[in-house]
Amino acid sequence: QEGLRQRQEQQEQMVRAVYDLASEQLKRFDELKELKQHQEFQDLQEVMEKSSKEAQGQQEKLKEEHRHRAKVLNLKLREAEQQRQRQEELERLRKEEGQERLRRLYSIQEEVLQLNQQIDPNYRHKDLPRIDLSAYSNRGNQICGLVSGLIRTTSERGFPTQVDVANTERALQEMRGLISSMQQEIAAAVEEKRRRDEEEERQKQKELLKKEQMKAQTPAPAQQSGGKQRKEGLQVKAEESTMQWYQQLQDAAEQCVASFSGISNCKDNNEVKKIKTDLQKAATIPVSQISRIAGSQLREIFDKINNLLSGKSVQSGGRTVSVTQHPQGLDFVYYKLAEKFVNQGEEEVASHHDAAFPIAVVASGIWEIHPRVGDLFLAHLHKKCPYSVPFYPALKEGTSMEEYQRMLGYQVKDSKMEEQDHFLKRMSGMIRLYAAIIQLRWPYGNKQGTHPHGLNYGWRWLAQMLNMEPLADVTATLLFDFLEVCGNALMKQYQVQFWKMMLLIREDYFPRIEAITSSGQMGSLMRFKQFLEECLQQKEIPLPKGALQSSFWRS
Repeated sequence: QEGLRQRQEQQEQMVRAVYDLASEQLKRFDELKELKQHQEFQDLQEVMEKSSKEAQGQQEKLKEEHRHRAKVLNLKLREAEQQRQRQEELERLRKEEGQERLRRLYSIQEEVLQLNQQIDPNYRHKDLPRIDLSAYSNRGNQICGLVSGLIRTTSERGFPTQVDVANTERALQEMRGLISSMQQEIAAAVEEKRRRDEEEERQKQKELLKKEQMKAQTPAPAQQSGGKQRKEGLQVKAEESTMQWYQQLQDAAEQCVASFSGISNCKDNNEVKKIKTDLQKAATIPVSQISRIAGSQLREIFDKINNLLSGKSVQSGGRTVSVTQHPQGLDFVYYKLAEKFVNQGEEEVASHHDAAFPIAVVASGIWEIHPRVGDLFLAHLHKKCPYSVPFYPALKEGTSMEEYQRMLGYQVKDSKMEEQDHFLKRMSGMIRLYAAIIQLRWPYGNKQGTHPHGLNYGWRWLAQMLNMEPLADVTATLLFDFLEVCGNALMKQYQVQFWKMMLLIREDYFPRIEAITSSGQMGSLMRFKQFLEECLQQKEIPLPKGALQSSFWRS
């Protein structure tokens, strides 16, 4: 038992020794494993730090490249902006120079027209029946036409060049020389006539006493003779220069019609026929839509018409339309647009007088940008209403009565002439539209330029009307319509001269109208008389009803 107990203790000691040894080995193994893990973690951390440093370096490199590129791009943008500013400055200077040259052209044209008007009254000098100044008048009209043609060409092209200004200045110098030569010729003829008159005066001294006695004995015939002379002082026909202007406009309209014959005669070509219909609608529908609703709507209509005439595409009836669709498209649209403006005067303005102003302001603006529309408008207006020239067509041999009635402006259907009231209503509408156009300008246009057909034409029309024998019913109606619409503007422009004209109408011209007016035609005459009396009494021509106020354009 003792031996067994000892062996058992030895065995336990051995087991403890083995256990202790195994525990120590296990500790060493755990320490080795922990060391290995620590080394691996340190290696991984070093790798990560290294890659982080590399990524940071790469990022710094990219940032530097980005900063360099941004710097280069900013330099390029700055250079481009400077280049754009330089181009804008050059363009602005070019426009300013162009506008200055254009203003110079307009001032030259105005001076040429004023000088030409000096020729017209002396076309057949009343004191010198033998002197004929037709050559001066013809040359003056040619110079006016030349200057107008230059301005029209430069307006279509953009801005005039220095060569254009030089050409118009040469034309102005020639016109001045023409006036100077005419005045010298008249002065020489007057001096010659004065010498002859002095000689005749000496010869007639003996007969003078007998003539005075005969006049004293027969006062009544003398008065009749004086009245006859006074009446003979007025013209029956328009001045020749006016008729030349009228004929030039009619010729231009006929040439325009001939220029788009390919569109007009397109019965067999469906494609051209379709283009014709689209263009006609695009030109006429916007004019029909002009109203007094709002200024913004009027501006949209103006832009649509202007874009069409400028060759841009516009929407009409759900279709895209442009004058470039046909080589003759622009001429066709010019003609139809001008015709539509006149038709609106004949129909819309005749029925609603205040419609004249929105239609007129759009027509005036289009006329200023596209002068050819204005010339065609005048041609249409003169053909439908010859009194807007003013021109009283004469019955020529071989002309049928029906054709003559049409020449006078009457509508004839089935050999039946329209009623006088309807005729006067149409003429009134067209004159009112014309009177509104000459005083209105498109508010968003070039305010530095002159009106393409301004108040000076209205003054000329009024003066020529008063130089012609009145027509029953027609003259009183048209003078009243014209002065009611345009009188306020003429009063502000011509002031004292205008009131002299008004006194002349009341004292001299109104009795002439009264003398030829029958009892059934007194309505228009009395309306005109009342208007004259009120204006002269108040020394004021009231603003026309329906005139567009500044607040209208903010609507």
